[in-house]
Amino acid sequence: MQNHDTRHEDLSMDAWVRLQRASTAVLERVEARLKAAGFPPLGWYDVLLELRRAEDRSLRPVEIERHTLLAQYNVSRLIDRIAAAGYADKKKSPEDGRGIKVCLTRKGETLLEEMWPVYREAVQREFAEHMSDSDMKTISSILKKLVSQSVK
Repeated sequence: MQNHDTRHEDLSMDAWVRLQRASTAVLERVEARLKAAGFPPLGWYDVLLELRRAEDRSLRPVEIERHTLLAQYNVSRLIDRIAAAGYADKKKSPEDGRGIKVCLTRKGETLLEEMWPVYREAVQREFAEHMSDSDMKTISSILKKLVSQSVK
């Protein structure tokens, strides 16, 4: 018979693996819906959305990294691709001549507006339709606990 600590550890590892697999699977399906509709990956949407939310519609790359949870090395390349496509401009930072600010363009704003209905529908079909309101409240509550934990 397993003791409580071992049983708890087994349950925690099972939940951890299922959380990772579910996150990956749902994100892949959402990404596939965006791609099928002719849109760029979800990371582009996330960056552009954060730029739109910013007070002057511009952020430094480190701020984009912080707001989107993308890895720094991914952010630099992603910003370059987004700027090359005309969805954002890279300009010298007025506060620091060596740094840059990434600014949302009108074309980027339009892309956000066009992507949103497809993204919203994908989240509904790939996530929300499979759960009750109670399920979603429970998941939100649990994930809120995890997000609020600080690194110890």
